[in-house]
Amino acid sequence: MGDITKFLSPKLIKVNMQAEDKNAAIEELAELLYKEHVLKDKANYIQNVLEREAQVPTNLENGVALPHGKSDAVLRPAVAIGISKRGIRFEEGSSPSHIIFLIAMPNNADDTHITLLSGITSRLLDCDCLDYLKEAKRPEDILAVLSTEETRTENKGSERFLIGVTGCTVGVAHTYLAAKALAKAAEEMGVSIKVETNGSIGTENVPTREEIERAEGIIIASDKETDMERFRGKQVVTATVKEGIDHPKELIRRVLDGKAPLFAGNSTERVPSVSRKAEEPVGALSGKMFYKALMNGVSFMIPFVVIGGLLIAVALAVGGKPTPQGLVIPEGSFWNQISAVGSAGFTLMIPILAGYIAYAIGDRAALAPGMIGGWIANNGSFYGASAGTGFIGAIVAGFLTGYFVKWMKKLRWPEMIRPLVPIMIIPIIGSLFIAFVFIFIIGAPISSLMTALYAMLESMSAGSMILLGITIGLMQGFDMGGPFGKVAFMFSVGLIAEGQPQFMGAQAMAIPVAPLGMALATFLDRKHQLFLPEETANGKAALAMGLVGISEGAIPFAAGDPLAVIPANMIGSVVACTMGFLFGITDSVAHGGPIVLILGAVNKPFMGLICMAAGTVVTAIVCITLKRLKLKRN
Repeated sequence: MGDITKFLSPKLIKVNMQAEDKNAAIEELAELLYKEHVLKDKANYIQNVLEREAQVPTNLENGVALPHGKSDAVLRPAVAIGISKRGIRFEEGSSPSHIIFLIAMPNNADDTHITLLSGITSRLLDCDCLDYLKEAKRPEDILAVLSTEETRTENKGSERFLIGVTGCTVGVAHTYLAAKALAKAAEEMGVSIKVETNGSIGTENVPTREEIERAEGIIIASDKETDMERFRGKQVVTATVKEGIDHPKELIRRVLDGKAPLFAGNSTERVPSVSRKAEEPVGALSGKMFYKALMNGVSFMIPFVVIGGLLIAVALAVGGKPTPQGLVIPEGSFWNQISAVGSAGFTLMIPILAGYIAYAIGDRAALAPGMIGGWIANNGSFYGASAGTGFIGAIVAGFLTGYFVKWMKKLRWPEMIRPLVPIMIIPIIGSLFIAFVFIFIIGAPISSLMTALYAMLESMSAGSMILLGITIGLMQGFDMGGPFGKVAFMFSVGLIAEGQPQFMGAQAMAIPVAPLGMALATFLDRKHQLFLPEETANGKAALAMGLVGISEGAIPFAAGDPLAVIPANMIGSVVACTMGFLFGITDSVAHGGPIVLILGAVNKPFMGLICMAAGTVVTAIVCITLKRLKLKRN
């Protein structure tokens, strides 16, 4: 089993718990972890555990509960164990749990940690082991029981063969407990089984095509999505991971008795294995799918934003020269090459966003069409526009492509061409579909809208500076380098040559507000309640991009939570832009951000700094406020 002292110690075991309910039990055991320096933020960890409990309760029918959390609040992997003589109910109507394992796992836990931990928790399926644990008088007795090597017997010569698939949303405990429960039940019933686990360390023990062909049926006990294409034509039983732990023999019996349905449709579609609660509306599931697909695209896009943004930022800061056309890096210079690499990252980030949104909905067949759709969306030349639709167009392209491909996979294709459907037919038709939509349906209105917006700004240029500042600020903050921001930028740049640099001066104040505001918001979120860990890390990159006037640094935040981030960016940009007009700030180069203050392109650098700082603070405050309101509502 390995050295369990890496996870357990007598100081992490309480043989007589005082808690009377689930929350109090988690609090009591979390205090042990905190005192032993396993946790750096107890409140944040407890919140993560309770969020996991809200998804699916972690109590088992054998009197064991396995609450767990995987979080940046955890410094090292550990388990706190509590024994409750009276028992604690983890969900209404359930039997009380007498043995509670509170598992703490850091986000960066390695494979060895998780494998050893799964070995410890798998002992909880042993009835004799549970009896010993319940009667233990000292922490050392519990350590001794869990340290005992488990005896295994081989199930030889069984002709009946099954395949299992297990997985839970965290992938720390239940995934491996369900796998062990299925294996143990199969052994007792005289059949062979191979169980694929989808845990934190990735997918293991994947069955081969030959094994799938040989298998009598498939048992999927998982709370995660499962690739179902490979099981076409086989008996398939689907259940939650908790059912896989509590009732493995019933699941196996359904296959052996021929009562499991044949999986016949949806080709490569990934099917969620979680049984939907009767009271949960379909709209809630659709909302979860929408958010999950969106975040899938954002998570794959972030590295491209960071690489592209930081390389361009460094190249501009070190090798850029101020000109009326903006900060220009001399052709053929070293920094020009670095900037070109960064530009490649920026060019790819929009197709990546669209592609992986589509992938989350329609699986592999949707990936290429989604990326092609994102490329077309971001390239206005396809539909006669002066600029592409940016990340908003990519989101639209991703969802349209994903759901179109998902629909196509439900069609009944002739048997002869079925092998070509997911790798050739659907990708080609999907690509043509999204290209047609953008070029012939969406493209013309976008081009007309950009022309109208430019004309509107021209008509407003002789009027109120405050009203113009509000308009340019709203456009700049809305899409961060997208079509609205580009129209405002082209309008301001055109007026520099006409001797009116005040328009560029005002917009230069608004350009860095979105990324700087997101960087400040992630810094102020000290308890990590409002931003995901990758967003918090991305805040540092957004800071660097904002300092050199790259507004795209805020795109991952806006794509991940548009209803909170985009309004905040717009309001903050309005503040900065309007203040720029009121203070009479001018900018002689077509660029923005603090870097133009340092390079001397702005007439009032100190006032410019105040404008940017004010917009940044307003953006951060509005964003945090909106996110907190959303958190309370949920």
